[in-house]
Amino acid sequence: MQGSTRRTGIMTDVHRRFLQLLMTHGVLEEWDVKRLQKHCYKVHDCNAPVEKLEDFINNINSVLESLYIEIKKGVTEDDGRPIYALVNLATTPISKMASDFAENELDLFRKALELIIDSETGFASSTNILNMVDQLKGKKMRKKEAEQVLQKFVQSRWLTEVLPRALPSNRPTEKEGEFTLHTRAILEMEQHIRETYPDAVKMCNICHSLLIQGQSCETCGIRMHSPCVAKYFKSNAEPRCPNCNDYWPHEIPEVFDPDKEREAGLSKSNRKSLRSRQH
Repeated sequence: MQGSTRRTGIMTDVHRRFLQLLMTHGVLEEWDVKRLQKHCYKVHDCNAPVEKLEDFINNINSVLESLYIEIKKGVTEDDGRPIYALVNLATTPISKMASDFAENELDLFRKALELIIDSETGFASSTNILNMVDQLKGKKMRKKEAEQVLQKFVQSRWLTEVLPRALPSNRPTEKEGEFTLHTRAILEMEQHIRETYPDAVKMCNICHSLLIQGQSCETCGIRMHSPCVAKYFKSNAEPRCPNCNDYWPHEIPEVFDPDKEREAGLSKSNRKSLRSRQH
């Protein structure tokens, strides 16, 4: 058993400020979480060494445990970006949403969730979701209202909307967007989804976590998150399925590199700053 100098269960002003700010945001990418941590040290204890983020979060979670709240770490299913979200463990996610949404709005979310879980791609089209409006419980909802409610789900980070990159020329007026679960929703709802949709739920063959979107073997049908695919087949010239050993037919994505992402962000920021000085 290794010793540790970390003070478990003791909340300083640094921890409290960090928690308050995280509650305001709800969910943040890891880079922003690290910046937030440094900011809190600068404000409250500038002379103290910045604690390792994992220990810092564990310290807060040890205090939040009795309140059935936890800061959870996850990764985005599409590109593997690490994120942190404040999760309420005391209630099911649907009941947690009850304070922010009406009964018919919650039922619209349930319908959207069912379509997403049942789909092969992990997405539900806006048209298919809106076609469920007549089946909602509670007050009747028009499709226009339902479109606005879907945007509320997006703003609250329960859903993510993906708009089409290009539309066929014969459909110039149609804007068929698709919706999937936000990473925050997956972190909060994984247990709920496993229990509610046991026959439809999909799991990743590598990390064994809930899978909403990813890649699948065309021979044996196993599924993997795109970030898990990237890591598993990294530097592999001829990728083969880890289950049946058949050739993996999909494009292998790149492993997420936070340093490259940060450099790209800084470069973009510098270009923007330069343009603003030129005008």
